Parts: sequence; structure tokens; C-alpha cells
Amino acid sequence: MSVSLYYSAHRTTPLTKAESASITHVVATHIASFPYSDEESLYVYDRRAAGPQEIVAGSTKMPLDPGRLMPVIAHVLHSVTELRRAMPDADWRVHMDDLDVPWDEVEGYALPGVRDADLIAELAAVLDRAAG
Repeated sequence: MSVSLYYSAHRTTPLTKAESASITHVVATHIASFPYSDEESLYVYDRRAAGPQEIVAGSTKMPLDPGRLMPVIAHVLHSVTELRRAMPDADWRVHMDDLDVPWDEVEGYALPGVRDADLIAELAAVLDRAAG
């Protein structure tokens, strides 16, 4: 069974040219710095297919490899944080299947432990021992 991260923004006014350019920039920057070419990355749906008040929407399928899961989540959530900051007046929803991802004005979107370098290193060591 796969798990996906979903993100969407809604408001009554359409995107401005500057906001559209910001979205394009965030997506391009994300793709250029994404650590795994064989995993699904930030994917923003074609805006022409969006509903009348949905200005941005997308999803990312999470990797099955536990060693890649936390880095992918952190990277995608960082990019979604940048998208939200480019359109702060929109109503955002970010969730991983049934779990809403909380917003923090300082940190942006994050899940507990996802940015914890010690926890990530510990998980990687456990996975290396299990594989070896």
C-alpha cells in the first residue's frame, strides 16, 4: 500500500503572473535539488484542470524504502512551504492521506522528527545494519 502527500491552495482570485512565476521557480528548484531520480518528486497538477477556486494542487507518492522516506518528506514539505509563502493569502491544505500536516509560521510544513539529523542518522544506521 502506498502513501501520498497531497497539497492544495484555494482562493477566489486567480493567480497573478508573479505568483505563477514563483510556482514555476519553486518547482524547477525542487526538481533540480531532489536527491533521488528514481523516486516521485513534487508534482503540481496542470492548473487548467483545477477547479475554479483551486489555484494550486499536487501530490507526491512517498517511497517504500524507509531510508528514503524522511529525506523525501522533508524535501517535498520544504517546497510546499515555499509555495505557500509565495501565496500566503490562499487557504492551504497539506495532508498525507488522512493525516493533516501542520503549518508553523517559522518552520513551515513539517512532521515531527523529519528534520532531526540525529534521528535520520540513527534510522540510516539501523537500516544499514539490517541490510548488511
